[in-house]
Amino acid sequence: MKSIVLISLFAFSLVQTSAQSYSKPFVLGVVDEVQSNLLKEKRTINIYLPEGYNSSDTVKYPVIYLLDGGADEDFIHIVGLVQFNNFSWINRVPKSIVVGIANTDRKRDFAYPTTIEEDKKRYPSAGKSETFIAFIEKELQPYINKKYNSNNIKTLIGQSLGGLLATEILLKKPTLFNKYIIVSPSLWWDDASLLKQTSAILQESFTQKTDVYIGVGKEGLAPSAIPHVMEVDANLLVEKLRSSKSKSLAVHFDYLPQEDHATISHQAVFNAFRLLYPSK
Repeated sequence: MKSIVLISLFAFSLVQTSAQSYSKPFVLGVVDEVQSNLLKEKRTINIYLPEGYNSSDTVKYPVIYLLDGGADEDFIHIVGLVQFNNFSWINRVPKSIVVGIANTDRKRDFAYPTTIEEDKKRYPSAGKSETFIAFIEKELQPYINKKYNSNNIKTLIGQSLGGLLATEILLKKPTLFNKYIIVSPSLWWDDASLLKQTSAILQESFTQKTDVYIGVGKEGLAPSAIPHVMEVDANLLVEKLRSSKSKSLAVHFDYLPQEDHATISHQAVFNAFRLLYPSK
């Protein structure tokens, strides 16, 4: 009987040993913390480095800057789209560094000042986009260029209020990026005053090669004090950009009626990559 017990214990230990496994973290990227003097706070920046990236190499990579780029926001699924389009059998998007800017107060950072009193009360912290744009231009981009092997090809992705900010940058500081992916932009802000903004990008003298994708779903009325239909505002932005006299500006409009404001971003970014990087 004692022998049977010993044999059983030995057999059990073998099963336990064979069932043991080794686990380690699944690493998608790195997390940098950047102290901003302009914003007067520390910002979390999520970084995805493409396969084969080596800091000691001379290879330089394009950079995709992602608004709403927190780990619990859009960073993971956008990185997935970039990595998917990097596969050798697809080879649509060049291997790129993705820089996800995590939020602290997106209404403060993404919206310019409004004249609408009701929106001032609803969003009391809003209106500091100029400072956030300065952070991107004067602190974040130089930081990325210094620390990572980046080249001068830069893409900006923004959705909703992030799309409003991306549009503001496009019109006010168009040379900050080469490609703009603007999804469901909240152009209703301040009674769509941004659509009246003059811009160097509309002039014949604008010569930087710039590609713009604007995607919008079936979204309906915006959450604004003054009624706005988001699809209509997006169309007005497209018309404004297409009226440009510059031969260096290409504009792509994408209407996705099967998507709404909550579901559009993943499909829109996938479509944007297809349109901004046509098959060779």
